[in-house]
Amino acid sequence: QVQLVESGGGLVQPGGSLRLSCAASGFTLDYYAIGWFRQAPGKEREGVLCISSSDGTTYYADSVKGRFTISRGNAKNTVYLQMNSLKPEDTADYYCNAHDRWNDYWGQGTQVTVSS
Repeated sequence: QVQLVESGGGLVQPGGSLRLSCAASGFTLDYYAIGWFRQAPGKEREGVLCISSSDGTTYYADSVKGRFTISRGNAKNTVYLQMNSLKPEDTADYYCNAHDRWNDYWGQGTQVTVSS
């Protein structure tokens, strides 16, 4: 069964850090481009960052540059999103996406709340 499962969300104070995980089953993440998206209440889903399948090139939204990092833990078929210096405006449901030219998989999301 093909599945993506995010974990690691929660409540954190402004300036704090969280690491989200995206674990795949039923397929190998190595061959897919991976993206993290987020959707804040009342807003559209937006792309946060992604990593290519070919050479590991990463792309970041301006709003998270210098604060968020995406990395692959290929040995464990998992991708991580390290979020540092979190701001209240980072509050959202975060979703993992894996895609190639034939398939497009989404996880169920994990909630991140940045609040004091």
